[in-house]
Amino acid sequence: MISVIEQYPLGMLVSSLDGKPLVTHIPIIYNTKTNKLVAHIDKFNPQVKTLQNGAEVLVVFKGPDAYISPSIYTTKQLPTWNYIIVHITGTVTLINDPEAAKETMIEMTKFLEKPNQKFILEKENKAMQRSINYIQAFDITITNWEGKFKLSQDKNEDDFNNAKKQLIKKSSENNTGFINLIYK
Repeated sequence: MISVIEQYPLGMLVSSLDGKPLVTHIPIIYNTKTNKLVAHIDKFNPQVKTLQNGAEVLVVFKGPDAYISPSIYTTKQLPTWNYIIVHITGTVTLINDPEAAKETMIEMTKFLEKPNQKFILEKENKAMQRSINYIQAFDITITNWEGKFKLSQDKNEDDFNNAKKQLIKKSSENNTGFINLIYK
């Protein structure tokens, strides 16, 4: 599950305000030293009201997914959808110290710039200095992990491998085609 979080760090942060769900898509990284999730959110985002110390949140990390046609199987099957999803439940701790918040931004940038870090966010970066008061940094102490890996595991070896190939093929095709469509 950590591999999914590291490979697909754009998480869906889910919380509730007055019985209504709020969702924000933000990069969220896993800190291997503390075993916590770390993120920041715009202080003007309405969801910030739900992020009090000790508040419970859900974070969803979505990996690859694809429709699997019965045509790829060697045996008779029904259509299905294969996917990799990780749900993390945890409690929020706000990071209100501007210097500590800057460190989370620097560490996140370092992680997201892997493997060949071409940009280094310096602590003295003027843009970060100007924006730090508009950002709420926080971490999430993980209380529950739930991995949902639907990968045709119940099929025979040939069908399992065919579904795996289809997931790989469709994930790449879907991303490329969609991006080309949007970037017109």
